[in-house]
Amino acid sequence: MTKEELTAWALSHGWTMIGGMPSLTKPRAPKEAIVRLVLKATVVHVEVKKPAGKWEKMTGAAYGDVQPDPDTGLPRGLGLDTITGFTMLMQENRDRQVFSRLTGKP
Repeated sequence: MTKEELTAWALSHGWTMIGGMPSLTKPRAPKEAIVRLVLKATVVHVEVKKPAGKWEKMTGAAYGDVQPDPDTGLPRGLGLDTITGFTMLMQENRDRQVFSRLTGKP
């Protein structure tokens, strides 16, 4: 996958752009990113924000090593399917986006 493909996938699956990076937010604080994709020139990293406020790299891979899963579309190679709670957090963010469009609230 390319940088543009990863960004498009993230934005269509509940991620929002915060600080120029696709990010997932806390369910109770939708303005604060807790997971982000750092898209560099040749690699992509998944970073998680620790309670102290510091970002920690969880996984990373070269763009060529990241491929979409044929069934779910989830990018393989980044370990997104193995990070505990990640799928639920992504679903909560996606649901919040859908419901905000229905109610007209930002």
